[in-house]
Amino acid sequence: MSDQPSRSAPLVTILTVLAGFALFAAVVYYIYLPHQTGPFTGDGIRTAEQRKQNLADLQAKQSKQAASYGWVDQKAGVVQLPLDVAMELTVQKYAAKK
Repeated sequence: MSDQPSRSAPLVTILTVLAGFALFAAVVYYIYLPHQTGPFTGDGIRTAEQRKQNLADLQAKQSKQAASYGWVDQKAGVVQLPLDVAMELTVQKYAAKK
């Protein structure tokens, strides 16, 4: 055995180490763990039926837009053409270059 008496760690050291662990745990908790965000306040589309209806409305709007004429930027002279007309004009443009 040792001739020196055993020394216990001072209470201040033990409390400091415990406070350090507690601070580390708090930082990990707030940074890495997910938090609840509260109620959803977006456009309110939550059910499958609502999503399907929203998709159908969007596809109908895009189909109508793809088949109609209109101005995109009137000052710059940019127009919206139906897709089949735009494809035909593109074919004519590249055929004329040859």
